[in-house]
Amino acid sequence: MAILAALSNPHRLRIIAALTSGGRNYVSQLSRELGISRPLLHLHLQKLAEAGLVTSQLELSHDGKALNFFEVTDFGFELTPSLIAEAAKSLTTNPDK
Repeated sequence: MAILAALSNPHRLRIIAALTSGGRNYVSQLSRELGISRPLLHLHLQKLAEAGLVTSQLELSHDGKALNFFEVTDFGFELTPSLIAEAAKSLTTNPDK
C-alpha cells in the first residue's frame, strides 16, 4: 500500500518522471528543475524512498560539498482489483478527516 500512497501525489509523480528521463540527480538541481522548494522536495523524496521507489547516495563534489543524489529503483507492481479494494479500506468518506 505504501507504493499506492507514494504515487498518489502529483509532485511525486513528477519527481519519478524527472529522475526516469534525466537520470540520477542531486536535491538542489532537482529542486530547480521541478520548481519546488528543497524542503518540500525532501519530504516527497522521503515518501518515495520509504515506499522503495527511489534510493539516495551521499557524495562529495569536487569542491567538497556533500550532494545527496537520488535515483529511481527498478520497481514494478501489479495493480489488481483486490489491491485497490484493500487500499480503499484506508479511505474515509468524511472530507474533514
